[in-house]
Amino acid sequence: MQTQLAGLWPPASTPFANDGSVDKARLVSHCRTLLDEGSTGLAILGTTSEANSLTLDERRGVIEACVDAGIPATQLLPGTGACAIDDAAALTRYAGELGCAGVLLLPPFYYKNLSDDGIFAFIAKVIERAGPKVPQIMLYHFPQMAAAGFSIPLIGRLIKAFPGVVVGMKDSSGDAANTKAVIEAYPDFAVFPGAEVYLLPALQWGAAGCISATANINARGISDLIAKWKTPEAAALQEALVAIRRSFDGFVTVPAVKAVVAAKYRDDVWRNVRPPNLPLTETERQTLLAKPAVAALLEAVAA
Repeated sequence: MQTQLAGLWPPASTPFANDGSVDKARLVSHCRTLLDEGSTGLAILGTTSEANSLTLDERRGVIEACVDAGIPATQLLPGTGACAIDDAAALTRYAGELGCAGVLLLPPFYYKNLSDDGIFAFIAKVIERAGPKVPQIMLYHFPQMAAAGFSIPLIGRLIKAFPGVVVGMKDSSGDAANTKAVIEAYPDFAVFPGAEVYLLPALQWGAAGCISATANINARGISDLIAKWKTPEAAALQEALVAIRRSFDGFVTVPAVKAVVAAKYRDDVWRNVRPPNLPLTETERQTLLAKPAVAALLEAVAA
C-alpha cells in the first residue's frame, strides 16, 4: 500500500508564552499561516518543535489544539518518539484515534550502539501497543541527533513486517546518497529529505516531498519548488532555497528559526525557547537577520 503522504510538511515551531507554557493561540495561528503558504500538512512535534522538551500531556495538548481549531487531523503528522515504549505507543495511539495522517517515529534515542534487531523490537512493540487504530508511521532517521537510525536493511524488515503501517521516512541525515539509496531500494516508500538543500535532485530520484526546519519561514518557497520541480524554473528555485537554508549555518537551529519567525510576525514572544536551548544573543540575532537571503525573505513578507 503506497502512502498518500507527499508535499511539504513543516515541523512547526512551538511558541512559548513568557511564563514558559505552550502558547496555543500563537501555535494555531502559525500553523494556519504555514498551510496558507502552501504546506500540504504539518509535522508538528518534531525536533524543531522542541517536542522532546514537552511533557506527554503538553504534546497531546498541541495535537488537540490544532484539531480543536479546525485544522483537519488528516493534515497533521505529529512526532511521537520517546525512549519509553509505552510513551511512544500512547502518543501514537492518540494520533491514530484522532485520525492523523500519520506519525513521525524516532528510534529510542538515548541508548548507543543499538543493533537493528533492538530497534526493530522497539518499533514493533510501539506498533503493537498502539492498538488497532495505529496510524501510518513515518520513520524518523536523524542519527547525528538521536545516536541511532534506520539502516536500509532494517527499513526493509519493517516494511515487510508492517505493510501499510510503516510507509515512509524523514531522512534528516543530511546525506543525499542515503536518501537516494533508500528511494532506490524501496520505490513505493515515501521518503522526505529533512532539509531542502538537495530537494530538487531528491524529487528527481522519487522523493515524496520535504520536512524541513526552515519551512517555518520559507514554506512558500519550498512548496513552490515541489510544485514546479519539472519546469525550467526549478534550478533557480532550488538555488534560492539553498541560499536561505545556508544562512542558518553556524547558528543553533531551533532558536535561529524562532528568531526569524519572530521577525516575520513582529512578535518577540516567538523568540522564547525551553532550556537547554537558549535564545540567540542580540548580536547573533542581528547577524542572522542581516543575511541577504533572510533579509530579502523578510522584506518580501512585509511588502
